[in-house]
Amino acid sequence: MAAFSYTNKKGVQYFLHTKKVTLKNGREQQIYYFAKDVRDGSLEEVPAGYKVVETVRTGMPVLKREA
Repeated sequence: MAAFSYTNKKGVQYFLHTKKVTLKNGREQQIYYFAKDVRDGSLEEVPAGYKVVETVRTGMPVLKREA
């Protein structure tokens, strides 16, 4: 299984991951995050309805819902 990778403008490679977290109100939610290494929960592709964008200040990739 090859994890989805994204290289930002600074040349740093990040890998897409997901996990379920429990919020303070007890509700479970699926979150997506990027890390510099491959860990448990890595994804092979960007989920449907999302796109990868870079933050202006840090260049860190984040997922954004497509309009």
